[in-house]
Amino acid sequence: MGENIRLALKGIWSHKMRSFLTMLGVIIGIASIIAIVSTIKGTNEQIMQNLIGAGNNNVTISLKQGDSDFWMDAGIPDNVIPVTEAQKKEIRELRSVADASFFLKRDYVDGITTGVNSLSGGSLYGIDSHYLSTVGLVVFKGRPFLDSDFAKMRKVALLDEKAAELLYPEKDPIGRIVEIRNEPFIIVGLVKKSDVFQPVIETIQDYETYNQEEYGTVLIPDEDWPIVYNYDEPQDCVARAVSTEEMSDMGKSVEKIMKKSVGGSTSGENAITYKAEDLLEKARNKQELANSTNSLLIWIASIALLVGGIGVMNIMLVSVTERTNEIGLKKALGARNSRILAQFLTEAVVLTSLGGIIGVISGIVLAEVISRVSGTPVAISIPAIIGSVLFSMVIGFIFGFLPSVQAANLNPIDALRRE
Repeated sequence: MGENIRLALKGIWSHKMRSFLTMLGVIIGIASIIAIVSTIKGTNEQIMQNLIGAGNNNVTISLKQGDSDFWMDAGIPDNVIPVTEAQKKEIRELRSVADASFFLKRDYVDGITTGVNSLSGGSLYGIDSHYLSTVGLVVFKGRPFLDSDFAKMRKVALLDEKAAELLYPEKDPIGRIVEIRNEPFIIVGLVKKSDVFQPVIETIQDYETYNQEEYGTVLIPDEDWPIVYNYDEPQDCVARAVSTEEMSDMGKSVEKIMKKSVGGSTSGENAITYKAEDLLEKARNKQELANSTNSLLIWIASIALLVGGIGVMNIMLVSVTERTNEIGLKKALGARNSRILAQFLTEAVVLTSLGGIIGVISGIVLAEVISRVSGTPVAISIPAIIGSVLFSMVIGFIFGFLPSVQAANLNPIDALRRE
């Protein structure tokens, strides 16, 4: 085998231009496939990261009316009661749940002011002691809520960076007052995400999907919620899965437990019930849409490989004709058909393998060029690289087999006679 490879490389080197032109179809096909697969992989990873975020594995289970969020300003629904402590304990003890928090929420709140400045369109959360760690928020100034804040219903608040900037643009907000629906709360701390992550926004659809417009958020203890809104409002849940792969199953499990707080039918177009936001499934659906389009491109690129294989067969047939005397001499000296077959088959495989390797390098370069020119994310796939090289070897074997058989079956007398 080693001798056959050496002879194959020698033959390729002695006809450099012809060999390169023969490999060109394989090079173009492999380079195209590597570039397309890298783009698909990069796009899929971007979709997954955009929707799921920087690895927090959070799933929100919220009260819905049909497929839309239920607006609590319309009043507490008659068929929903607050989640019980037993249900909360059951959820936190699920094998797939790393932590879970139960919270109350209002979006687009207009009644948050400091006398001079206001937080128009901001969000207000009533949170429990698990909320900050579950969603990945850290207190970077001041202090978090204490157990005594919850127990004694102290009117204290935490602000995120945006809310602090809008409410106290030139002052340190710690220790100052923020009024929430005319009730004064003391600001005790400022929070921010422990892992800063921003989705890549390239289209208006991305903007609408990832909803990056921020108006600021204010957090208060959930025990204080009745001070500004209602008693016994149903809570939503945010649960953190132990791994990304378990997000969907965990969301369904938590959803099932929380539905115990819903009376009557939970199905129907306008039914009010708890539903988990399945970001993993949403990401997979977007990935499948991208993959279906790019799969067509892979098939088109595969045509170049077919053309390259035909070119290899053609040049190997030419090589057999050119080396008829050499084949006849070897057979006259006792070379078996299998030896001749192996020599020419090895040459075809080496030829396409070199084309595959050059194609892989060209594909990686092409993928980087596409990324820089169009801004499309790319991720090099090691399995695709290995598979492409192996596939190029298979192309050489398949399309080199017929010429090799022809060489092996030459009659030595006729071969020596031929000029």
